[in-house]
Amino acid sequence: MKEIGEKLRDAREKMEITIEEASEDLKIEPSILQKIEEGDKDYFKDVLYLKYYIRDYSKYLGLNSDSMVEEFNEYLFDYTSKISIDDIKSANKGNEVKKAPSVVSPYTIVKKQQKNIPKILIYILIILIVGIIVYCLFLFFNNDSKGDNNLISYTEEVIYEFA
Repeated sequence: MKEIGEKLRDAREKMEITIEEASEDLKIEPSILQKIEEGDKDYFKDVLYLKYYIRDYSKYLGLNSDSMVEEFNEYLFDYTSKISIDDIKSANKGNEVKKAPSVVSPYTIVKKQQKNIPKILIYILIILIVGIIVYCLFLFFNNDSKGDNNLISYTEEVIYEFA
C-alpha cells in the first residue's frame, strides 16, 4: 500500500499540485489524500471507499487508474491471505453473525397462513346481501308503482274538472 501512496505522491509533486488543491478539485478531504499517500489502510473503515479514492486520485493525476486499482487489489489479496484463521475467529467473536434471509424465487415463497373464514359463513353472507338487495328493489318498485297509480288518478281528476 505504501508503494501505491508513493506513486500518487510522486505524480502529484511532479505536477506541482498541493494536497489542498487536489482535495478541492476532487471534493475529498485533505486528510484522506494524505492518508492514501502515506499508505495508511487502517485509517479507512471500508476498503471499498479506499479503492474508489485511489481510482479517482490516480485519474486526477493522469495515472492509469485501472493499473492502480489492480495493484491495490493485489495488495489487498496478499494482505488478507496472510491473516490467520485464529485472528479471524477472534475478530468474529465480538460480532454476532446474523443469519441473512435466504433468497427464494417467487415460485418457492411460502405464504403465511391466513385466518380462513369457513366457506359456509361466506355463502350465508352472500345470500344475506343478495336478499337485502332484492328486498330493497321490491320496496322501490312497489312504492314507485303506487305513486304512479296515484299520479294517474290525480291526472284523471284534473282532466274531469277542466272538461
